[in-house]
Amino acid sequence: MSVDLHDEGLSDATRAAWLLAVDPAGLGGIHLRGPASAARDGVLASLQHAMPSDAPWRRLPAQIDDDRLLGGLDLALSLATGRPVEQRGLLAEVDQGLLIAGMAERMSAGLAAKIAAALDQSASFAVVALDEGRGDDEAPPTALLERLALVVTLTEEGKLAWPPQTQEGQVLPFDLAEARLRVALMPLDEACIHAFCSASQLLGIRSMRVPLQAWRATCAAAACRGSDEVNAQDAELAARLVIAPRARQLPAAPAEPDSEPPAPPGSDDQAAHQNEEPPPDDSPAPPRPDDAPLEDRVIDATKAAIPAGLLALLGDLSGRARSPNNSSGKNKAAQKPAQSGRPLPSRRGQPRSGQRVDVLQTLRAAIPWQKLRQATRTEAAAPRLIITRDDFHLRRYQRPRETTTIFAVDASGSQALNRLAEAKGAVELLLADCYVRRDRVALIAFRGSAAETLLLPTRSLVRAKRSLQALPGGGGTPLAAAIEAATGLAALVRSRDGGQALVVFLTDARANVARDGKPGRDAAMNDALAAARAMRAAGVSCLLIDTSPRPQPPALALAQAMAARYVALPQADSAAVFAAVSAAR
Repeated sequence: MSVDLHDEGLSDATRAAWLLAVDPAGLGGIHLRGPASAARDGVLASLQHAMPSDAPWRRLPAQIDDDRLLGGLDLALSLATGRPVEQRGLLAEVDQGLLIAGMAERMSAGLAAKIAAALDQSASFAVVALDEGRGDDEAPPTALLERLALVVTLTEEGKLAWPPQTQEGQVLPFDLAEARLRVALMPLDEACIHAFCSASQLLGIRSMRVPLQAWRATCAAAACRGSDEVNAQDAELAARLVIAPRARQLPAAPAEPDSEPPAPPGSDDQAAHQNEEPPPDDSPAPPRPDDAPLEDRVIDATKAAIPAGLLALLGDLSGRARSPNNSSGKNKAAQKPAQSGRPLPSRRGQPRSGQRVDVLQTLRAAIPWQKLRQATRTEAAAPRLIITRDDFHLRRYQRPRETTTIFAVDASGSQALNRLAEAKGAVELLLADCYVRRDRVALIAFRGSAAETLLLPTRSLVRAKRSLQALPGGGGTPLAAAIEAATGLAALVRSRDGGQALVVFLTDARANVARDGKPGRDAAMNDALAAARAMRAAGVSCLLIDTSPRPQPPALALAQAMAARYVALPQADSAAVFAAVSAAR
């Protein structure tokens, strides 16, 4: 018994559900995009009916700890019984079944990484990611989506295209056990694999998983037909469900040779053709013949499955594409629970690594239920205090996020005396404010042929004064070295404590020492602009205070290169510098 998946009466969502039921381990799952609707419920019902009756069906909670997901020690039962009690994880419970991830667009990257690792290691279950996000900014983590071969987008118009819901007890139009056996024995078709690889390359797909996933979908489609070999229609179906949703560009159109010979020079026909503009060709391309190359048919099927106008925005989307590893140190630190700081009200939760249990609140939550719990226990020697999972309360703290102001002071030549006095007064004013704001200050001085970090981030006013008093002046202006030193120190601040860094340059931007230490204004300015662009790419917040008697264009150009706020203070004093820095913070 078999079914023709190319029947026009079937929707792509129904085809995808049947393919996943045939080869859940090879396809990994399905990414179902669209709001909650009757169409989505119909897909889930079709998928649940297509799977074997004994296949587990589990839903992934939005907030789940590692012990519940992966398995581990059940702390509540262990305390209640007085012996270690192991609990089975959710991923083990869904073996040979389906894991339904609702609101997958809100899934954390850490949870997605654990599920992706389980798919790579065991591949004994499939994931159905229900994505209700709007646009490219709200989407499930990339680590999970790369492992889900099938992608289906539901629309409001699609509600009328669904076949009637399958009645209970009604058989599938194909033998599931026989189809799974055919998939395992399907011979490799090198032409089909080559077509998928070429189509992925032409459509801008970088992942090497996509051609393999498309091949597994092709084998599943052939197995549903009851065939032991794949054909071009199976490959086209796989291209629509696997490759088309991941396309990032359209393949370049080949140049068409001239079909008519050119007219003789000076003829009236040639002049008329030159003045005429060809009419726009909005008609769809004719379908490929059955004997056309498989690669061309796969590409045509993929292009036909892409909605009109969608790829026009791919240039902008690729420029601001999401990256799972581009979170800054500040964001990473915010995700870790703080273990010190201002106490917050405790909340229910499971003890994880490094988190503290609020014993008093845990006992308060457990004591009112002791009589009921003691009455339901059948053991002869029940413990005096029975604590369950829901009783645990965890301590919470709010750690203040520090801001480190890094001063990069120009100590060259005539700038040394006036600018150092202003920097000293500004640092003293900022340090006085640090006792309230809990911020820190660092100092970098550049003169001669290098930049020197005189003061690492600190709140000590004594250390700041000593560092400023011991600073000599004179020499050239190695501006590029100062920018690189400030960028490195800002990166260290963000990666170590997850705090914010603000770099303040006090300089006239008259660079005359290149990065290699050789004199020369042109080379020094080019190196400074290159270092400024690198600082901008690193995402460092900057403030450039132009201390020259008359503001000069090089300082403004340098500020634009590093995306810094530009402030011209030819008569700057400590109060003016402090006001400018406070406004920038």
